[in-house]
Order: sequence, then structure tokens, then C-alpha cells
Amino acid sequence: MKKLYLDIDGVLLTTKNTRAADGAVEFIDLALSNFECYWLTTHCKDGNCNQVLKLLAQYFPNDIIERLKRVKPTKWDTLKTEGIDLGSDFYWLDDFVFEAEKQVLKKNLRLDNLILVDQNNKDDLVLKIKYMINQGLNGVLPWDYHMKKTIYSMSFKKD
Repeated sequence: MKKLYLDIDGVLLTTKNTRAADGAVEFIDLALSNFECYWLTTHCKDGNCNQVLKLLAQYFPNDIIERLKRVKPTKWDTLKTEGIDLGSDFYWLDDFVFEAEKQVLKKNLRLDNLILVDQNNKDDLVLKIKYMINQGLNGVLPWDYHMKKTIYSMSFKKD
């Protein structure tokens, strides 16, 4: 089963942790049903998920938190890419990555495995996971990458 590495801030929660992201519950259901999920977040970089679940319990009902207990922890120190099994079949969902992390992905020919979430685009989270499930990213990626100053982002290609 393909691995899915998940960030929290800016992905499952709004960037400032004010509420659950639009479509987060549907996303969680789809992710857990279709991928082997791992936390890749500053809230769980030591291999312990307790802080993640405690944080998310403030925004999601108990039944969702029970399901999220199936997400496995990762360990990393400086760059999130340290917590990714780069030799595996994976996707990484995040709202922001450092240039050094992009370089690690490029060096390992895995930059296309990075899926950036933009909560300014309605339903972005759900649209991207549905595409990953339905198309498997076996062909041309359906999005464009953008670089503005230090912000790296992506959006669905316009026909």
C-alpha cells in the first residue's frame, strides 16, 4: 500500500490552528481507507503521537480521533524528509516545505511525490487526495508549481 505522510498545520487544521480545514473529515476517511498514513509534523517528530492526538482532539470529534490513532509516527530532527522512506512508494502532503527539503526530494527523484495543500483554494485538500486515489499520479501531474519569493506552491492546471 502506498504511504501518505501528513502535516497538520495548514493541512488538517488551518494555518493558525483556528479550526479544522475545509474537507478535513472527508480527507481523513479517504486517506485512511487508501493509504498507509504517517505523521510528518513538528507535533510528532520524536516518534510519539500523543501530542498530535491531543491537539487534534480540540478540533475533531472522538470518532475521528479514534480513526487517527491508526496514523503512524515518524522520527526526524532537522528536515521532514529525514522521516520519509524515500525508497518507498509515497506521497507527502504539506502546505509549506523548506528549500533544503525540496532539494532532498529532487536529489532522490521524488519531488513529484510532494503534494502542496493551499487552503485558500476551496476543497483543495479533498480534490488532491481524490486525484491521488483515482489517477495514482501515473501520468502527467495535473498541477503547476509556483515560486513567489520564498513561497513554493502548486495549483491544478487550467485547461
